[in-house]
Amino acid sequence: MDTRTTHLDITGMSCANCSASVGDAVESIDGVSRADANYATDEATVEYDPEATSLAAIYDAIEDAGYGAVSETATVAITDMTCANCADANRDALASVPGVVDADVNYATDEAQVRYNPAETSLSALYDAVEDAGYSPVREDEGADGEGADGEGEGSGESARDAARNAEIRKQRRLTLFGAALSAPLLFFLVDNLLLGGAVVPDQVFGVGIHWVAAALATPVQVVLGRPFYVNSYKALVTNGRANMDVLIALGSTTAYVYSVAVLLNLVAGGVYFDTAALILVFITLGNYLEARSKGQAGEALRKLLEMEADTATLVDEDGTEREVPIDEVEVGDRMKVRPGEQVPTDGVVVEGQSAVDESMVTGESVPVEKEEGDEVVGSTINENGLLVVEATKVGADTALQQIVQTVKEAQSRQPDIQNLADRISAYFVPAVIANALFWGVVWFVFPETLAAFVDRLPLWGQVAGGPAAVGGTVSVFEFAIVVFASSVLIACPCALGLATPAATMVGTTIGAQHGVLFKGGDVLERAKDVDTVVFDKTGTLTEGEMELTDVVAVGNERVPDGGAVAEGEDAAVTGDDATAAGDDAATDARADEDEVLRLAASAERGSEHPLAQAIVDGAEARGLDLADPESFENVPGHGVRATVGGDRVLVGNRKLLRDNGIDPSPAAETMERLESEGKTAMLVARIRDGADEGELMGVVADADTVKPSAKEAVSQLRDRAIDVMMITGDNERTARAVAERVGIDPDNVRAGVLPEDKSDAVEEIQADGRRAMMVGDGVNDAPALAVAYVGTAIGSGTDVAIEAADVTLMRDDPLDVVKAIRVSDATLQKIKQNLVWALGYNTAMIPLASLGLLQPVLAAGAMAFSSVSVLTNSLLFRRYDPDGDYRLLGFLRR
Repeated sequence: MDTRTTHLDITGMSCANCSASVGDAVESIDGVSRADANYATDEATVEYDPEATSLAAIYDAIEDAGYGAVSETATVAITDMTCANCADANRDALASVPGVVDADVNYATDEAQVRYNPAETSLSALYDAVEDAGYSPVREDEGADGEGADGEGEGSGESARDAARNAEIRKQRRLTLFGAALSAPLLFFLVDNLLLGGAVVPDQVFGVGIHWVAAALATPVQVVLGRPFYVNSYKALVTNGRANMDVLIALGSTTAYVYSVAVLLNLVAGGVYFDTAALILVFITLGNYLEARSKGQAGEALRKLLEMEADTATLVDEDGTEREVPIDEVEVGDRMKVRPGEQVPTDGVVVEGQSAVDESMVTGESVPVEKEEGDEVVGSTINENGLLVVEATKVGADTALQQIVQTVKEAQSRQPDIQNLADRISAYFVPAVIANALFWGVVWFVFPETLAAFVDRLPLWGQVAGGPAAVGGTVSVFEFAIVVFASSVLIACPCALGLATPAATMVGTTIGAQHGVLFKGGDVLERAKDVDTVVFDKTGTLTEGEMELTDVVAVGNERVPDGGAVAEGEDAAVTGDDATAAGDDAATDARADEDEVLRLAASAERGSEHPLAQAIVDGAEARGLDLADPESFENVPGHGVRATVGGDRVLVGNRKLLRDNGIDPSPAAETMERLESEGKTAMLVARIRDGADEGELMGVVADADTVKPSAKEAVSQLRDRAIDVMMITGDNERTARAVAERVGIDPDNVRAGVLPEDKSDAVEEIQADGRRAMMVGDGVNDAPALAVAYVGTAIGSGTDVAIEAADVTLMRDDPLDVVKAIRVSDATLQKIKQNLVWALGYNTAMIPLASLGLLQPVLAAGAMAFSSVSVLTNSLLFRRYDPDGDYRLLGFLRR
């Protein structure tokens, strides 16, 4: 067995048992012969068979065990790729480098996303692997600390890739102009021959035969424009062992040129095709130029996003001194002054001042957001009016903007499953095209009369010069077979097929990011459109998540109505003043009892960070109650809390919590039902005095959460799309149903009282009957449910855009963005299907025509070149799509 040894830096180990857990988890993988983890050094050494397992599987096993293995992600720009087969060759080359965890190469963006183990390999090794595969990586300066090499933290990486992209565009433009200048006379010769029967072009020019003039013009084109195709063909066949588009172009052009040279030297009889050979290369090079420009336009939105980064920051030193520094010199903890109209230099928290900040470039929300002391701000957003002092919390590659860009790039490199079809076709496409061309070339050579009799019946026949009607006449059988071979090779274009999916995915993921929706991958983008059930968490997702105290009720106390009551009869007569005084006394006593209930509840809840607990504490402090710190505190997940306050045990929670502690909650039943039917979260408060065996029910406290303004509209739009909407919450049944009714969710689709650890089971149960569910939660408490859902969607604040458990991150706290995510997914897949139909339909129609001799090679080359441009143009039209409204996509009308 050929084994490989890798060394990993492990995170999260806190004891010797942790190292044993890591070792056991890795050794359980088939193909791993030894795994040793060292807690003292936070390292692991693994021996494994690369044929039986992969480094990615080892990383996954470590993460599944609850730990982490250090990895870095690099974005490597690659030039000289001409088709999807080139991307496959680079992916295989990068994946074969020891230490590479996974690698994805996107032909549409000319970039590779590579995750690797920095303890085992380096960025330089990745560059070398690309070069060994026959392609040119854009080598970027790694810098002193290594940052910027992957394009995540420094501007130099992005500048290098832009420079390489622009250089490629200029190169293709120069080649196109050079070829066009020499081929213009040849195009005139071709038109004269095809349409005018050779009546205009003389046999000689300045005493030189016209065929020699054509050879003189075509030869420089063949050498200069043909050189990249010959070089790339050699690399593809010899270095990578696979044929690509360059092989087809080289074959077609060379066939026409060599045959013409042979005719010119009287080695064979027939006509010359120098014009065809040269124009093939000119049209293909023109197509490459237009394709390079289109690729640049497709990624323009993402580059503009990066260009929005601030260049400098105004730092405020401890003595109040202000100094302007480059943005890359800002460190976490630095304080920055942001004046009105300036950009917030980097992510941070406001420590002084108040203002409104335009966050539209990050969240897509056009309305400025009010910021004050303690609020978080996102780097590169615009301070509208007031003066702010911001303390930096994230810099460089950790900022929200850089995380957004990196997430989008990773999404663009992870292609949808539909791309697998295109990849499988592309893998066999070029060999199949060559085999088809050879077959029909031979068949036409062996059976010319039989095939000519057949195609004579076709309505198009006779309209295309050089057809079988000329066989036996001015065109020889061999010559016509050569024409069929060259046309059949040139008409087939794997580029259009290879671009169909990544080009649309690139635009779709960028549109999503511009509107505050981040997809973790193209595969997620594809799945989202198939969602038939959306499951919302309640608190913080459909509701604001900001609870406030609304009710305090002491058991056994009933307030006397204001104004009191006058008893009838003189013996029992009480003056109005006395009755009012009695009523006031009763109200005062009731308020005292309520304050005692609230004091006990708030004192107990001071040990909790739950929003419900915080609302109770805030409400008690607002009443000016004197709260005590609990001597002991215990959280009972899903039920409430137990605490010791002033020597007494205090319980705050649901009915089950009290019953489990021997206290009857029934005296407060009607109060609980009333509050819960109003959509409030009601909690029972009980006390067990020090030394007592039995406890007493004290009362009820209730919190309420406000439903988000857009929640009802989001549910309505989802139901309009025939998507079932459900809700899962740990809250009680009555409260959950009240909120559901408010937002338009069917009460039968509500699952209440679900503990956090049971939410994933609930989602799996929903999906058990074949449903494809999108779970929408806060990305932290709902992480297990997000992980098991068909599509996990985290609804967040926009400053933490990398919630690992989710497939989709919504950067605004807006349920309507769930609809937006599904719309973007649906529209992108429609565009991918259009591109695939365009590419496959083109080849399906054109290859038979070429095989039957109905296309001149030069026409085939022109069609081949512009097929890729058409797919890219179709994808670029997608940039106009607005997911916030109705849209029409080339015949597809959707809402």
